[in-house]
Amino acid sequence: MSEQLTFPEPDARKLTPYLPPPNPAGTQTRAQGSRPFVTLTFATSLDSSLSLAPGVRTRLSGPESKAMTHYLRSRHDAICVGVGTAVADDPALNCRIAGCEGQQPRPIVLDPHGRWAVSAESKVLETARAARGKAPFVITAEEATLSAGYADAVEDAGGKIIRLGTDGEGRFAWRDVLGALWTEGIRSVMVEGGGGVINELLDPANHELIDSVIVTIAPTWLGKGGVVVSPERVHEGGNAIPAARLSDVLWHPLGEDVVLCGRL
Repeated sequence: MSEQLTFPEPDARKLTPYLPPPNPAGTQTRAQGSRPFVTLTFATSLDSSLSLAPGVRTRLSGPESKAMTHYLRSRHDAICVGVGTAVADDPALNCRIAGCEGQQPRPIVLDPHGRWAVSAESKVLETARAARGKAPFVITAEEATLSAGYADAVEDAGGKIIRLGTDGEGRFAWRDVLGALWTEGIRSVMVEGGGGVINELLDPANHELIDSVIVTIAPTWLGKGGVVVSPERVHEGGNAIPAARLSDVLWHPLGEDVVLCGRL
């Protein structure tokens, strides 16, 4: 069994303003009533890299910020990753904070083209069968052809296949994704990556969909050639302007890392 983690209460209080508020029944609420509360969170190097190269699993977070990530998972209904992360990391996508066992977040995997070679041996499904997490909801394109056994493996573990329309480049509209999650009863979602997902959400067209941003910054440079968080540059009146900026900023040290919290 994986080791249970703890996250100190003083550190948790620092993060509270950037997290979805629980209602008395323990579920997440949102006044707008049309989409979940969205927290964008990831770990990055000093040169804004998520990993050494596409598909290469790269450890950045120290033990304190790793525990923070699991605490954040405990405060959300769902964890969302792109298919690249699912393929590269084979993640369990569960919460290992002590006391979270009965309130695991729902994994969400964005796989528009059916790339994920999911099987009964995939860690997220093994974790669900062992009652240490939930089976994933997989969002795929309406026209995608899934490999033999894909849907069976997901559904047999208690998960679901959700089909959505895509644009001309085979990408989902984030409003459609969040609307589908809302329909499934998900009131808060923690988006963890990978690079393509993060950069899409940091596009100005999607800023209004993000409620908070929590970034772990590790004291290391990964160097050129990595997977970088760098949204497309914005031009206004022929001049380049910043793609995004955070307000209501909090800098909080955790071990050797620094956690940056803010709102777009």
